[in-house]
Amino acid sequence: MYIPQLQMTSQMARIGIQQHMAQLSIEQPKADLKIEQPRADMKMQSTKGKLTIDQSEAWSDLNLMNTPEWNDKMIAESVQKGKDGVARRAEEGARLIKIEDGENVFVQLAIENGHRHPKTLSIKYVPSVFAVKNHYEPGEVQIDIQANKPHIDVHINKPIVHFTSWKVDIWMEQYPSLEIDIKG
Repeated sequence: MYIPQLQMTSQMARIGIQQHMAQLSIEQPKADLKIEQPRADMKMQSTKGKLTIDQSEAWSDLNLMNTPEWNDKMIAESVQKGKDGVARRAEEGARLIKIEDGENVFVQLAIENGHRHPKTLSIKYVPSVFAVKNHYEPGEVQIDIQANKPHIDVHINKPIVHFTSWKVDIWMEQYPSLEIDIKG
């Protein structure tokens, strides 16, 4: 006996998939910034310093003074020299009174007063040191500063976002099939 045979051939379905990844790009533009700084308000006041120089003593040392002062100086010196002369003569008179002590007072006085005394050599500064007097009163400076705040204007720019979503392409690469054959 002959039995027919059943022969089946099948083909599986095949799906094609292609995926495209999501893409994200973010760009942040810089902020727009504007700054203005006004100048500070400044006020300044000053008083001048005062310098006083007194050189009258230096002029006096040089005998360069006005007539009344020169006269007063000469009178004072003359009076002093007169007093010194009277004092010297009184002292000489007192020595002459004591002549009985046996000293030769006339010879001693003649020797003392008969010759000029040698002058000593010395350095004299004309005008004298520190003859010029000075005095300084410093001036004052008052400064008033009023600072002004800066003007700041900021405009923030939003970020620029580019986004491409995830994409999947699906297609049938091979369709399923079933073939049945009977042999025999």
